[in-house]
Amino acid sequence: MIDVFLLSGSNLGDRQLYLQQAIQHIETDIAPIVKLSSVYETQSWGKTDAPDYLNQVIQLKTALTARDVLKKILNIETVLGRKREEKWGSRTIDLDILFYGSMIISEPGLQIPHPELQNRRFTLEPLSEIAPDFVHPVFKKSIFQLKSELKDNLIVKML
Repeated sequence: MIDVFLLSGSNLGDRQLYLQQAIQHIETDIAPIVKLSSVYETQSWGKTDAPDYLNQVIQLKTALTARDVLKKILNIETVLGRKREEKWGSRTIDLDILFYGSMIISEPGLQIPHPELQNRRFTLEPLSEIAPDFVHPVFKKSIFQLKSELKDNLIVKML
């Protein structure tokens, strides 16, 4: 079984409900959840005029391959009404694989660890809540260290 960390985010509609529905689908379609961070409200990143996001990090253990996890989270996004119309556009739900164990995967359409997580407060705040000692396999630094070195000043607050 591999430890997988996912980031869930929503900035359209009933954001809290979309996060809860994503969790239910993940538990049904992928694997039971081991840990869940608190929910954090975050200013929109990349497209700053968009509504604020709710974000949460989810840890699970699975025997599925990283590619299969990706297929399943993309399907969950579709089921929950995600539309991919513009880069950094608003969405009902966004699910990203942050880590798949300590593996480094670089394939078309699949980059693990997530290539931007070390630059994003909205990712590192909830991740450091549940896995502060997890070591990033590329940077060889703990999540706590990455968070403490962060330059991102986006407002991220626990709900």
